[in-house]
Amino acid sequence: MSQKQTHEFQTEVSQLLHLMIHSLYSNKEIFLRELVSNASDAIDKLKFESLSNESLLEGKEEPSIYIDIDKDAGTISIRDNGIGMTQDEVMENIGTIANSGTRKYLESLDKNQTQDSNLIGQFGVGFYSAFIVSNTVTLLSRKAGDDKANGTKWVSKGKGEYSIETVDIENYGTTIILDVKKAEKEFVDDYRLRGIVSKYSDHITVPIMMVKASEEDESEIVYETINKATAFWMKDKKELSQNDYDEFYKSLTYDFEGPLTQIHNRVEGKLDYSSLLFIPKKAPFDMWEPKRKGGVKLYAKRVFIMEGNEELLPQYLRFIKGVIDTADLSLNVSREILQGSKVVDTIKKASVKRILSELDKMSKNKPEDYATFWKEFGMVIKEGVVEDFANKDKISNLLRFASTSTDSSDQTVSLKDYIGRMNKDQKNIYYVTADNYDAAKGSPHLEIFKQKDIEVLLLSDRVDEWLVANFGEFEELSLKSIAKGDLEDLDSKEDKKKKEKTVKDYEKVISKAQEILDNQVKEVKVSSRLSESPSCLVADENELGGNMERIMKSLGQDVPDTKPILEINPTHPLVMKLKTKVDEDVVKVLFDQAVLSEGGQIKEPAEFVKRMNKLMLG
Repeated sequence: MSQKQTHEFQTEVSQLLHLMIHSLYSNKEIFLRELVSNASDAIDKLKFESLSNESLLEGKEEPSIYIDIDKDAGTISIRDNGIGMTQDEVMENIGTIANSGTRKYLESLDKNQTQDSNLIGQFGVGFYSAFIVSNTVTLLSRKAGDDKANGTKWVSKGKGEYSIETVDIENYGTTIILDVKKAEKEFVDDYRLRGIVSKYSDHITVPIMMVKASEEDESEIVYETINKATAFWMKDKKELSQNDYDEFYKSLTYDFEGPLTQIHNRVEGKLDYSSLLFIPKKAPFDMWEPKRKGGVKLYAKRVFIMEGNEELLPQYLRFIKGVIDTADLSLNVSREILQGSKVVDTIKKASVKRILSELDKMSKNKPEDYATFWKEFGMVIKEGVVEDFANKDKISNLLRFASTSTDSSDQTVSLKDYIGRMNKDQKNIYYVTADNYDAAKGSPHLEIFKQKDIEVLLLSDRVDEWLVANFGEFEELSLKSIAKGDLEDLDSKEDKKKKEKTVKDYEKVISKAQEILDNQVKEVKVSSRLSESPSCLVADENELGGNMERIMKSLGQDVPDTKPILEINPTHPLVMKLKTKVDEDVVKVLFDQAVLSEGGQIKEPAEFVKRMNKLMLG
């Protein structure tokens, strides 16, 4: 037995404990659901590990979860014979939260606890909910396969520190003992706990056992199963209510509210499998973490195999939660075998088709639900256009954007909406990209489009640049950037004649301005796009735009050495002034203004200020 050591919780854990205890007080009974779900996961892991190493089971009893009450001591014990933990694993899993996105998320929770307290379950750290009802929590655990002398005892009052020591533990698995607060004595009651299990954990496939009251001999301890212990996803969906689905989803995902919708299917024939997939209401806090695992669990013949494998669903559907259970995979399947499995590939294709079909139905029949979905997961769905070419058309129909036809930054405009409002002679779907919505809405490139009453999509998500670069066509129409190439298709014959005359009038101005900005621009042109602003920057049709260059640089990627085109507005007083005298300061100010108007950074801010002051003083 090792000497007892005391450690402090990681800062994020202390914050999480505070939020658990104070923000979730009104829903305190969930502590049992969380601890039972953890125990079930531990048993699933042992089942999987024992497929390749039977000795881990040590010839012990069938996998079960036991809930015991000691009314005299005021304690509740939750015991499982699952995989168990080593001392290092206990410290890692309970003392710290190993995720770089956690700190930022917790800080946002601290600012508005009421708004987001129900999202704490997304951390997958339901263990901490034990402190809602407990003065002290004691955890005893031994890893399956380890010697009984290598057990671990962990104790904490949830106030910033915990003690840990090595102890003898006869059986592998984990036991959690809750010293229940006096104010929460309602939970030290057999009937109350059975009700909570029935409400939240009835579907769990592992038997949940409690002591059966014996009429003959009260000293005899006999356990009985208090849950149905059947695979929820194998049930007939006609027999299930929405509340049934909601409770299953909550225990599966540690979410504190039900899903937006679910897709429940049973397939028999060449393949035999069941799938129950959920679309959450809220995005997980770590959705953009590179190492984040997906939320679909794979079962073979109701035995848990693995979770979060990309072979089950593509990355752009990583927010989907649920279960896929098939009779066509062996129990000892590995991740490597999954990669070449025709069974998994067929299930994946069918699952993707169902999810996209469900989203399409939601967008048509339940627009408010779809607006909720898009706000949370729209950026991820956009990845699918590039990632899943086979389903590009279906994904394209799901896309939503902000545009000049609406007054808010909400992304509500579909490509079909846009096409339905197009001018008769319009040949393209026009868009502009920027760092944020306000920059896109204020872009000088929009001026000619406002004049001609042509709708433009306003794209400000980081993924939008990759989306449009790889999009191709939609209903035989191309997406065209209003900040690239010529816009001659917008000019009438009269416009073109007028422009030719203007270009001749400005030949000297253009030539001289080109000399002044020789190292900074590819060309200086008279603009057809501007009606109010004096200047703007344009990229060649096949070159990177300014926004894409900034994104690539921020990601540390090499950017091709290209120069923009400077377009000047011949009707603006500042430009007209150049016809009298091509002033170097004015030309350079026109260039710097164009850089700033599209969200770029000028190389010499101090010089820009001097030139502006000089111009204002006349």
